[in-house]
Amino acid sequence: MPKHGKKYVEAAKLVDANKLYEPEEAVELVKKTASAKFDQTVEVAVKLGVDPKHADQQVRGAVVLPFGTGKTKRVLVFAKGEKAKEAETAGADFVGAEDMVEKIQGGWTDFDVAVATPDMMGLVGRLGKILGPKGLMPNPKVGTVTLDVVRALNEIKAGKIEYRTDKAGNIHAPIGKVSFDNEKLLANFHTLIDTLIKVKPAAAKGQYMRNISLSTTMGPGVRVNPLKAPGKKE
Repeated sequence: MPKHGKKYVEAAKLVDANKLYEPEEAVELVKKTASAKFDQTVEVAVKLGVDPKHADQQVRGAVVLPFGTGKTKRVLVFAKGEKAKEAETAGADFVGAEDMVEKIQGGWTDFDVAVATPDMMGLVGRLGKILGPKGLMPNPKVGTVTLDVVRALNEIKAGKIEYRTDKAGNIHAPIGKVSFDNEKLLANFHTLIDTLIKVKPAAAKGQYMRNISLSTTMGPGVRVNPLKAPGKKE
């Protein structure tokens, strides 16, 4: 078992490990457990009833959180000509083509998200071994391979996050910072959960939302009742 520091141990005493909390309770509690001096990220971990070994049960996509994540993302856009100008005007942090490919091949990856126009993917494909393992490869499934670079940029800057099941069927995603109001964290939480429910694979059998927990970067997990996790129904 990993050893935890005094602050973690004290924070863990606030949490009943056997209880399934209401989302409102969980958000309030997870903020109380945040003992670090910096503004920690609040993260959601969801165990889904899927088998990611099968292509038709993989869950992957992107969602724009209504109140963002509290982090400004640095965006690189692979584009030429008019699309490159559009990206620059829209606020891309880096824009380029062959020059950016060479820079990345030289070891530079000082960005958080990469967007590419479809015509650039032949070029960007050379970077698969570098960007793939880092989760930085542009992908049409999450809207980062597109002709509408302005929209893609606006969504990313507004708080768009990507989600993807790992080998065990878990999804980990940030939903904001400890400094956020409870209402904002709750709205982001419900938005993510509702999105995951909408994209439930038809091949998934049995209980879909198996386990949900909230935690801060350095804090203990707070389990959320999966039946109460979806947002209000219209």
